[in-house]
Amino acid sequence: MHKARIMVAPNGARRGKADHPALPVTIEEIAKTAAACQEAGAHAIHVHVRDAEGRHTLDAGLYAEAIAAIEAAAPKMGIQITTEAVGRYSPEEQRAVVETVSPDAVSVALREMAAADDRGAARRFYHWADEAGIDLQHILYSPDEVIWLRNLVRAGDVPRAGLSVLFVLGRYAENQQSHPSDLSPFMNAWRASGLSEGSRFMVCAFGRAETDCLLAAAAAGGDCRIGFENNLKNRDGKPALDNAARVRELVLALATQATIAKHTANMIDQ
Repeated sequence: MHKARIMVAPNGARRGKADHPALPVTIEEIAKTAAACQEAGAHAIHVHVRDAEGRHTLDAGLYAEAIAAIEAAAPKMGIQITTEAVGRYSPEEQRAVVETVSPDAVSVALREMAAADDRGAARRFYHWADEAGIDLQHILYSPDEVIWLRNLVRAGDVPRAGLSVLFVLGRYAENQQSHPSDLSPFMNAWRASGLSEGSRFMVCAFGRAETDCLLAAAAAGGDCRIGFENNLKNRDGKPALDNAARVRELVLALATQATIAKHTANMIDQ
């Protein structure tokens, strides 16, 4: 059975201490959260940094500080930065922060980068990142965007090798509540696109069904992104203590799912 990798997304661009006192905002808090989540079973962290007022920022200097702090607090943990625009940043500014920081990994929304007026600039950016060895993850908010990505790959705008995507469940659902069934349209489009072979997909999910959605993702062969960026509650609907608690719940649920799958397979073989 596929063993899913776990990435924690501890803060996002919009939430703050008023949403949950354990949501990390400062670089020191993010680094401590990274260490706690690594101990709980997370393999990587999706990083948003904040300015002095606590607002989402694409400040290259702050990203460099955050990466150094996380590397010190959680050695060997994968670090992915984001270029999320949040209505504040242009594609040019998004590209600039990646080119300046040159991170190991970055997530980039297809609708923010590929929809830019300058298609040539987007194409050059995607190929530069590939040549630089940056693990670029394409954020996809709908099954239609899977087809859009396929067309860009066919046109040569996006490199095919090492393709990595994130399926976002529940972003535009009522009250931002996802359901495991939300994954099916993505998977149907993914398989039909011809992109799934040799590629990787990860899933994140808004709302209290986050854990169940991620179990569905793992069962389908994907990886999991979990944390306060998308959901503040445990599977039982009660507020989670912190991001590490969300990771621990997922690790336990994945282990239980794997045990059941193994038992079922043994029963079939008998």
